[in-house]
Amino acid sequence: MANQINVLIPVHRKLDEQEVSSILEKYSLVDVFKLPKIKIKDIALANLEAVAGDVIEIERVSFVGKTKYYRVVVE
Repeated sequence: MANQINVLIPVHRKLDEQEVSSILEKYSLVDVFKLPKIKIKDIALANLEAVAGDVIEIERVSFVGKTKYYRVVVE
């Protein structure tokens, strides 16, 4: 389920295990903790029921199109 609190916060979505495996393989990462971090108390994660170690996809929209970023949830 995508989560967008308001128009200023980009869409955040928690990835499932298969999607996480695909991201790790795509970027040649050993584990999720090599990804940039996002705090568990970040307001954008409010309705995602995220826990430490979950991977979040953030979709930002700009004049050049949509770009996806990935973050791992930390305490």
